[in-house]
Amino acid sequence: MSTRLTGSLQVLASAAAFGSMAILARYAYADGVSAGTLLFLRFFLAGALLLPWLIWRRQPWPRGRTLLALILMGGLGYTASSLCYFNALRFASAGTVALLFYLYPAVVLLLSTLWLKEKLTRHRLVALLLALAGLAITVGQDLSTQPLGLVLGLSTALLYSLYILAGSRFATGAPALPAAAVVILAAAASNGALVVGAGFHGPTSWHGWAAVLGMALLCTVVALALFLAGLGKIGAARAAVLSTLEPVVTLTLAWPLLGEALSATQLAGGALILLAVLLISREADPQRTALTDLHD
Repeated sequence: MSTRLTGSLQVLASAAAFGSMAILARYAYADGVSAGTLLFLRFFLAGALLLPWLIWRRQPWPRGRTLLALILMGGLGYTASSLCYFNALRFASAGTVALLFYLYPAVVLLLSTLWLKEKLTRHRLVALLLALAGLAITVGQDLSTQPLGLVLGLSTALLYSLYILAGSRFATGAPALPAAAVVILAAAASNGALVVGAGFHGPTSWHGWAAVLGMALLCTVVALALFLAGLGKIGAARAAVLSTLEPVVTLTLAWPLLGEALSATQLAGGALILLAVLLISREADPQRTALTDLHD
C-alpha cells in the first residue's frame, strides 16, 4: 500500500471517529451526564492516556511563550468552544450542530481577512458566499423551533476559529502531539473547575460509561493519533479535504441511531457548506490545519 493511500485512510478513519462523537454525547446525556462533566471526563481520561505515551516516546514539550499560549488556548478558547458545541446538542439535532460547526473554515477565512489583513481573493469570496448560502438554507427551518441550539452551534464555529487563529499566531513551531496534549490537559483543568462549581453528574450505567470512554479513547486519542499520522503522509491541504467526511459521518449515524433525519433542503445547505470547505482547503495554511486536530 502506498504512503499516500495509507495517509488518506488514516485521515478518513480519524474523521469517522471524530464524526461519531456527537452520537456518543447524546447517549451520555441520556444516561444523565451533564455537559460539563462529560467534557471533564473526556479531556481528563484522554490526557491520562496521552501523558504516559508522550513520556515513553520522550517527546519534546512546548516551552515559554508557546506553552503559555497553548495553556490559554486549551483552558479558555477550546473549553468555551467545546461547551458551546456539547450544549448545542441538547437543543438541536446532531447533524445540524455538526454542519454549523463546519462553518469554521469560512469563519477563519473571514476573520483572517479582517484581522490579519489577508487578501480576499475572488476564490475566497466565492467560498464565503457558498458557506453563507449553506448556512441560510441549513438553519432556515430551525429558527422558530431551536434558536438556542443554533446560536450555540454558530458560537462554536466562531470560538473555534478564534482558537485556530490564536494558535497559528502564538503557538507556531510546537510539536503537534505534545501541543495537543497541553491543550487537552488545560481543557481538563478548566472543565474540572467548572464541575467543582456545578457538581459532578456522571454516568449511572455501563452504557453511559461506555459512551464516555468511547469519546475519550476513540474520538479523542485514537482520532488525534490517526489524524497526525495521516497529516504527515499527505500534507495539510489533502488532510483538510478528507476531514470533511466528519459531518457526513455524523449525519449518517444520527439518522438510524438517534432518529434524526435532515430534510432535503437542509442536506442541500450542508452540501454547500462542505463545498465551501473544499474550496477553502485548496489554500489551507499547514499550521492552521494542524491546529484543527482536536476538532469539536
